[in-house]
Amino acid sequence: MHLARAAYGQPETPVRSNRQIEYDLFARITKHLTEAGQARATDHPAFVKALHANLALWRTLASDVAGSANSLPPKLRAQLFYLYEFTAEHSRKILADGAGHAVLVDINTAVMRGLRGEGDNL
Repeated sequence: MHLARAAYGQPETPVRSNRQIEYDLFARITKHLTEAGQARATDHPAFVKALHANLALWRTLASDVAGSANSLPPKLRAQLFYLYEFTAEHSRKILADGAGHAVLVDINTAVMRGLRGEGDNL
């Protein structure tokens, strides 16, 4: 009985909300993009990988907000989808023309503030 209580009685990690999970994912990818961007000149493959991970995150988010089952307000859904489109276009410019990545970090940071309930909506 003691082993059962030890195994199932108190979970090691608390249950996290979807917002917390989304925040953590944005934070991890944004940190990776920032660090890889700082080393862009010396480790271009790592930067491209970070850029791809960021775009994959936004593509998944866009797919989610485009679905009819999404419960976010329509205006917010449209704003998030627009940010995906901007992120995709700007990522192409980064790879083709060497544009800066700071705007992508700024967008992710704004979304993270929104997920934490800070600041204005998008």
